[in-house]
Amino acid sequence: MEIVSIIGGLAAVASTSSFAPQAWKIIKTRETKGISVGMYAITVVGFALWFVYGLMLGQWPLIFTNSVCLVLSAFIFAMKIVSSRTRDAVADTLDPAAAKP
Repeated sequence: MEIVSIIGGLAAVASTSSFAPQAWKIIKTRETKGISVGMYAITVVGFALWFVYGLMLGQWPLIFTNSVCLVLSAFIFAMKIVSSRTRDAVADTLDPAAAKP
């Protein structure tokens, strides 16, 4: 395997996995106070555009990595903008063990 492919693969893994800890933290704590709405709005748009760009080029590495990043960043963004009742309901569904009594 070429070094370029290895670096690209590692970059894809780092990029796609970088949003998982934040998403999981929101599920566990039900807290989004420290998250910037503007930053995540721009991030979601950016990943959507990268995803479309990958589709237009037929480049599966771009399509796959950006679709995963889009889903995770959109989840974080959505959890930030929904009501706390909705956020709790979603978190309770995804992690029933952490549900508030």
